[in-house]
Formats: sequence, structure tokens, C-alpha cells
Amino acid sequence: MPARAGVFLLLTLLAGCSTISGWFGSGKTGKEPARLAEFRESAKLEVRWQRGVGEAGANVLQPAVMRDAVYAANARGEVFRLERATGKQVWQADSGFAITGGVGAGEGLLLVGSMKGDLAAFEEDGRLRWKAKVSSEVLSAPQVINGMVVVRTGDGRIAGLSAIDGSRQWLYERSTPSLIVRNHAGVGIESGTVYAGFAGGKLAAIGPANGITVWEATVSQPRGNTELERISDITSLPVADAEQVCAVSFQGRVACFGAAQGSLLWSRDLSSDKGLAMQGKALYVTDASGGLSALDKSSGSSLWKSDQLFMRQTSAPIVSGNHVVVGDYEGYLHALSREDGSMAARIRTDGSGIVAAPVKLDDGLLVQTRDGGLYSVAIH
Repeated sequence: MPARAGVFLLLTLLAGCSTISGWFGSGKTGKEPARLAEFRESAKLEVRWQRGVGEAGANVLQPAVMRDAVYAANARGEVFRLERATGKQVWQADSGFAITGGVGAGEGLLLVGSMKGDLAAFEEDGRLRWKAKVSSEVLSAPQVINGMVVVRTGDGRIAGLSAIDGSRQWLYERSTPSLIVRNHAGVGIESGTVYAGFAGGKLAAIGPANGITVWEATVSQPRGNTELERISDITSLPVADAEQVCAVSFQGRVACFGAAQGSLLWSRDLSSDKGLAMQGKALYVTDASGGLSALDKSSGSSLWKSDQLFMRQTSAPIVSGNHVVVGDYEGYLHALSREDGSMAARIRTDGSGIVAAPVKLDDGLLVQTRDGGLYSVAIH
């Protein structure tokens, strides 16, 4: 199947503004994806267990890990609990709706959402605790912090719901540009603060108890003569530690800010619709063309850049030990050296795309494919 690269545009109306729907990296530009070159392995990716959990369809569904269990969902509405060590199924539950966002997990709750704004919260034993309705489609995994479920919807709003009964406690809203990108970015939580990126290159820190803005900063400013050229949306999750928070925009910049007050530490031109990861002294970014860059977290200076996965619809990265791991449109997992970006190991899953970033699991990772393959993979 030939790779698709570029932008497939579908204009719709949502909450009074136009949105570009589709997956960046999925149109035809005439640029072919990089062929996978041979290399000398310096590490090994090994499947510990695998299980079919049903197709994700066009949704970006991501598994979750909580205590001794792994949780996954499919587009049909089914939610699964599997043994963390073996992948053996413990239970299966039905949400009652087609799932478009999930799985969120935390504080004993499992959360999934639908295209129509349905939200379901399950107990760890599979019992339904509550169902609630939010303002629009749920396209990402809800998060839980201090008894509050934080869920982002497709209309750009963020809602805080009681983890006990799903009742709404607060709603965060902000104005949006006339043309925005429909995306699957949710919210990130670090050190008791909710972080979210928005259309127009804005980044906000939000208090989870009341939804009040702690600070707001600008990652990038729209540039260009047409509305399409001026799109500079943050379409991926920000990343943060106790000291700083970083985000990257499409057709824009990557920037890091002080976590306390949102003061700009540094920024540089870089376009990404997939996302980034932070570990130690480095920031790892998957750019819009599928390349992977390592930047110094304190200054933004380049440590290395790899174009080995050019136009392979590379996922957001995850750091595992001494390696940075990404997936691609053919279901390959690639492990690159954190030191210099050289290819260290590669393994193929079921041949369908890996869209969501892999999830950390013990000394390796957990990955879900579009066709519903769930893989626990160790890195040696």
C-alpha cells in the first residue's frame, strides 16, 4: 500500500469555526516514504506477549497501565482488562457507544469517550461507575487528578468532572481562530497542573480543582498570507517536569517555558503534528515530515537529527532506557539511540499503522495498532 504524505483536507463546521479534519501526513505530495535501510543492531526489541483487542478504525486509541493491569479499547465500544505480565484477558466490558477517545486511567477509574460526547467511567473490576455527557466529541484519553476527571472535547473546551459521579465541576473555554485543525491532543498533567495546547499556538496551565488559568503563553504566532498558511495549532500533548513545560505547533515552533509562571525559556522553528517526549536533559520531537530530533532541554540547541523515517508517518516518541522509540504507518517499531540518533533495533507488529505514541511498560513499552494488535515489547 503506498504511503500517503501531506495534508488531506475536509472542511466542516464545528462550534462556529471551520476545522481541518484528517491526519497530517496522509495526503499525496509526490514524496515517497524512506525505505528501511539495513543496520547493525545494538539492541533488541522482543515481543513479550500480544493480543487482539479489536480495530481502532480512524480513532487514535491508546492503551493504559494501572497497577498490575493493562487496559485497552476498540472502536466498537469494548473495554478490556488484561494481566500486565501475560496479556491474559481478565474481563471485557461494553461502553454502549462507539469509542473515539481513551483509554484514560487513574485513581481506580478507566475512562472512554464517544463522538457524541458520551463519557463512561469503569471501576477496575469492570463495573460501570457512571456515564456523563460533555459538550462535543471526545478524541483523546481523559485524565484523572485529585478526584477530578479532566476531559478535552473537539470544540476546544476542557471540562472537569467529579470522579465520584461524573457531575461537571468546571468548564474551561477560550476563543479560537476561524480555521483550526481537528486533532486528537488531550491534556497533560504534571506536578498538580493541567497543561493543554490550543489553536493559534497557545499553551495554557490550568488548575485542576477549579479550571482557572494559572498562566497562558504563546508557542508560535500564525504566519503567512492565507488561512491555511497561518495555521499554527498545537495538535499534540505538551510535556512537562517540575521545572519546565514544552510544546510544539504545526507550521510553527517548539518552545519551553518555566512551569511556575510560564516565562519563555527558549524557542526555535520546528513543525510537528505528532508530538514530543522529555527525558533527562533532552527533548525529543517527531517533526511533520517524520524525522526525529533531539534538542537540549535547557537551551533548545540541536543534539542530533535523524531523517531515517522520512514520510513514514512516524508517531510521537517515547523514551525507554537508552533509546527513543517510535512507530510508523506499516506497524514497525523503531528504537533509536538517545546518544546519537542511530538506529538500534526494529521490529514489525501486524502491518497496520501505529498512530498513538507507545506507552511505558516495565522495562519496555506497550503499543496498539490500528487493526487492534496490542503488543507488550521489551528492549534489551
